[in-house]
Amino acid sequence: MTTIDTDPDTGLDPLEFAVTRNLAAKSNADRDAILANPGFGQSFTDHMVDICWSVRGGWHRPRVSPYGPISLDPAAAVLHYGQEIFEGIKAYRHADGSVHTFRPDQNGRRLQRSARRLALPELPVPYFLQSLRELIAVDGAWVPSGDDQSLYLRPFMFAKEAFLGVRPAHKVAYYLIASPAGAYFKGGVQPVSIWLSEDYSRAGKGGTGAAKTGGNYAASLLPQSEAYENECDQVVFLDQDRNVEELGGMNVVFVYKDGTIVTPQSDSILEGITRDSLLQLARDRGHHVVGRNVSLDEWREGVASGDIVEVFACGTAAVVTPIGVLKGKDFIDEQPTGTLALELREELTNIQYGRAEDKHGWLYRLDA
Repeated sequence: MTTIDTDPDTGLDPLEFAVTRNLAAKSNADRDAILANPGFGQSFTDHMVDICWSVRGGWHRPRVSPYGPISLDPAAAVLHYGQEIFEGIKAYRHADGSVHTFRPDQNGRRLQRSARRLALPELPVPYFLQSLRELIAVDGAWVPSGDDQSLYLRPFMFAKEAFLGVRPAHKVAYYLIASPAGAYFKGGVQPVSIWLSEDYSRAGKGGTGAAKTGGNYAASLLPQSEAYENECDQVVFLDQDRNVEELGGMNVVFVYKDGTIVTPQSDSILEGITRDSLLQLARDRGHHVVGRNVSLDEWREGVASGDIVEVFACGTAAVVTPIGVLKGKDFIDEQPTGTLALELREELTNIQYGRAEDKHGWLYRLDA
């Protein structure tokens, strides 16, 4: 069993995790071979975390167990009604060998918001943070130290109660797995091409767009395939009023010639932690930051007139991606390129990897 001190803000006692070591864990040599070229989401660490929840018992039976298949009843609610949410967060190896993550409290709160929308129980943020630390305690050697490498942490929660009926499940499982990740861009960051989806919507007003749930991503796969067919890297969605929403998995940011930074904001857009951090760094530089609707016409006309001088996308995996082309059924718009996106990316990653001062207190040590 391992424990962590009582949380001073909530008064919650820590969970007592039972730890079962993986007897078939990778050897040091095998692990090092994976870390030499980890890719993204292809290999997984030796252990995983799981915590059970039930209406009667609340959060209970916290464990660190060998990584492996999950056994589910064929009638498990998640398989029939899609009650599922997840998060994405990274662990970084600093030069002194320590392991940190970035603003994990915000991921914990976003997981709570997603849970609320999907009628799932809200995992207390201290338990969320403890789960990250428990996994690193046994799998810390999996955090790579190469340039732009990290350990991608994937917390997720789903309804596991076996029943057929449309109601919130009474039994839920929370899991945490981890996968070493290499540099997202081979050979440096390059502008991406974006396909405008006009036949499909990612989310609707009052829907689940602001939740990080698998159904939103499933709905984006067909239009993403359409983007590939039109030789584009990503797809961008519009809302019912033809305002820009977001990409399939990233937020969009516009830079105007007067230095103003504008990002689409509505209740159908996932609140991006990377986006929020980049915008704060932009404010620190003196930029005026605005969250509001941005119509497709404003985007296209702004680029044509020179009022918009840079467009980029951002998210946990890629951090920042300049947008070089916007392509629709009957147009191709070259996008202006600037320097702000890559400057902000460098500033943010320098903080995450411990190469620059963390003025906002965003880093959270996992191996202490």
